[in-house]
Amino acid sequence: MKGNQKTLYRQIRSQFQGKRRIPFVARDHEVSHGRNITWMLRAKQAPEHIRENWIGTSWIVEVMATGSRDGKPFQATHLFLTSLRTTPEALLQLVRDRWSVESWHWIRDTQLHEDAHRYRGNGAGAMAILRTVALNLLRLAGFQSIRGGMQAVMHDMTALLAMARRRPQPDPC
Repeated sequence: MKGNQKTLYRQIRSQFQGKRRIPFVARDHEVSHGRNITWMLRAKQAPEHIRENWIGTSWIVEVMATGSRDGKPFQATHLFLTSLRTTPEALLQLVRDRWSVESWHWIRDTQLHEDAHRYRGNGAGAMAILRTVALNLLRLAGFQSIRGGMQAVMHDMTALLAMARRRPQPDPC
């Protein structure tokens, strides 16, 4: 739920404030890639006035992420409506999976300006494939930053071709 639905956002947020009983809770903890984050999901049945205006809604959900990223404090709270009827743990995993997809899209848009392109026909799919190949080659070459990787190879055809010919190393596990 974003701030562009101000009334709905306030209605959902108010359901998680104060000493209200929240019947469904799930927690998870992540330590990887410079992150140490605790995720907490709280969910409850959507109130009648929300179900009337948002047909099919069954739950309102609050997800809080707190901890640190790259040694810096981090805190985020997001609100959701959902028609899914599942366990809080499964709902938390779905939210985290969705954020993973969104972070990949964010990289594609901010670094490669994917949303600004207006290809027609098969061009859009072909360019999306090329962007995916480029991002994966940069990751395989060991670049932690897409921007840094692009700057390192954008004018170096030899480096680009070497990256394309490089074979992935087997996982040591």
